[in-house]
Amino acid sequence: MPVWWLGRDGEPWREMALKGLKAHGDGLVAAFADVADRTAAEALQGFLVGAPRDVLPATGEDEFYWADLLGLEVVNTGGERLGAVAGLIETGANDVLRVVGEDGGERLLPFVAAVVVAVDREARRIVVEWGSDW
Repeated sequence: MPVWWLGRDGEPWREMALKGLKAHGDGLVAAFADVADRTAAEALQGFLVGAPRDVLPATGEDEFYWADLLGLEVVNTGGERLGAVAGLIETGANDVLRVVGEDGGERLLPFVAAVVVAVDREARRIVVEWGSDW
């Protein structure tokens, strides 16, 4: 993305034109057009990086942004409510839904076709092949 948005919680976000980007260790090093020196770059430490939803690429039929899954109700094919998506975990093999029930209990469900039967963003529901006693 040629423009990144940087901000902190509770503060306004600001657009930053990307001048360069390279891999460095386990992370990335970004250079921005309006950041002239090291001192200015150090002042950006701790900022969050984001983008407005309307500039993100459209997803395919079976593709989802994690933000679209957060808060969705999770029910199994038997109609039992398992909870709501509280987060996702990236494992390398596949993503994992972190589902928290009304009792505060947590289930970790692999986000794979064998488990996830349907994702209905409009109904705010995910149907899974997963027993309530698992």
